[in-house]
Amino acid sequence: MISAFTNTFKIPELRSRVMFTLVLLVIVRIGAAVSCPGINVSVIQAWFAAQGNQAGGSLAALLNIFSGGALENCAVFSLGVMPYISASIMLQLLTAVIPQLGKLAKEDGGRQKIMQYTRYATIALCIFQGYIIAGTFENPGSNPFLSGIMDTINKMGVPLVAEPGLAFRAMTVTTLTAGTMFLMWLGDKITDRGVGNGMSLIISVGIVARLPSALVQAWRTFVPSGGQSSQVNPMVLVLMIAFLFFVIAAVICVTQAQRRISVQYAKRVVGRKVYGGQTQYMPLKVNYAGVMPIIFAQALLVFPSTIATMAFKNSATAQKVAAMLTAGWLHYALYGAMIFFFSYFWVATQFQPQQIAEDLKKYGGYVPGVRPGKPTADFLDFTMTRLTFAGAVFLTIIAILPQMLSHQLQVPYTTAQFFGGTSLLIIVGVILDTMRQVETHLIQRHYDGFLRKGRIRGRSVSPTGGQGEAVQEGAMLWLYVGIAALLVAGLAVFLAGKFH
Repeated sequence: MISAFTNTFKIPELRSRVMFTLVLLVIVRIGAAVSCPGINVSVIQAWFAAQGNQAGGSLAALLNIFSGGALENCAVFSLGVMPYISASIMLQLLTAVIPQLGKLAKEDGGRQKIMQYTRYATIALCIFQGYIIAGTFENPGSNPFLSGIMDTINKMGVPLVAEPGLAFRAMTVTTLTAGTMFLMWLGDKITDRGVGNGMSLIISVGIVARLPSALVQAWRTFVPSGGQSSQVNPMVLVLMIAFLFFVIAAVICVTQAQRRISVQYAKRVVGRKVYGGQTQYMPLKVNYAGVMPIIFAQALLVFPSTIATMAFKNSATAQKVAAMLTAGWLHYALYGAMIFFFSYFWVATQFQPQQIAEDLKKYGGYVPGVRPGKPTADFLDFTMTRLTFAGAVFLTIIAILPQMLSHQLQVPYTTAQFFGGTSLLIIVGVILDTMRQVETHLIQRHYDGFLRKGRIRGRSVSPTGGQGEAVQEGAMLWLYVGIAALLVAGLAVFLAGKFH
């Protein structure tokens, strides 16, 4: 691996791409530290510091993690690229549901038009979210997710916004919208002239930028200052370190795991050339939906608790239900059910077994032991359903782990986010994708890649797909080992929370 990093800088084109990507990412981090005009940044930073020392997470803490601390600084990049991601998801789902958009996507230049619609939707979301943020800055006490900020304001004796009014709102909305559009431009440039996917890298760098503060908060939790004794058993720290390795290993294994379906192509003679007659493989990913089900479930769970908190402020029952939706058995049950639902929903909208079966039949391909046409579509649908169930179980465990750590072990939410959830999935996925692109450049120029010792060389492939079956069994074995390790680790965390 070290030689692969060294070889990266020996290739002029790859070296320029890496340096270009690093320069733009530095610009992204600079923009996350430049605050919007008219806002007293010290107030919101003091409130986030107070919230970070508490167990449990809030929507503001989650958004601050994805913005890379830009929301804590009231920066011009406070919205990040999440409006663009939300607009992209909306257009993808609409393309699968609305026939006109689906037909447009298959036409020449249709993807460019859909991308243009995505940018228009991003601007609309930025204006809407920017106006909400500006109103929240003007009246911070009215937002239930900023509970306790008025105490911070009264303690510091300075307002959050010096001169509230229409001018402040217009300036804030314009600044935040321009910041998100500039981030979109930077992401496109990284994708075209750099290494990796630009939008994903921007999100990942923002999440990794919160790692030092998460480590500081973890240290303060286990080693309090002032000579005070720690309220958490030191064995919990050892358990968390071992637990972190289990989680990362399981995420990597399941992210890479796939079921390889053998596809045999019949021989065709065209002129003097013979086509087909060989065996290929169709990879079906275990975690086909990626991180999307967790994002959808988080977004939907926010609305009921928000409505119950804001619309029924004086109702004790409504406040109790809102608390259960935020952290409790009802929250875990609904969260897991939504992740399962959206995992299958995403596969149903994005994976088309009928079209795949028709394409195989058209080009003379068939799955050994399965008749072409509808039986092949049914076989692919059945196989994908089983894989989706395993992926949904994995996503549910990964999504609930940070909240279990935060509530059971009294670990700060910022720290717990690096032990699972959306943050870890995004980081692992982006790193693997970036390494894969760099390795492609290295192999094209006859250099060894990152996985030189792990690559299988010179192994014969039998016509019946023996190697494919071995890969399938190995991937599923690692999948079950990862899920079992997560279950055992989750049980250990729960017991440690009960007896620490």
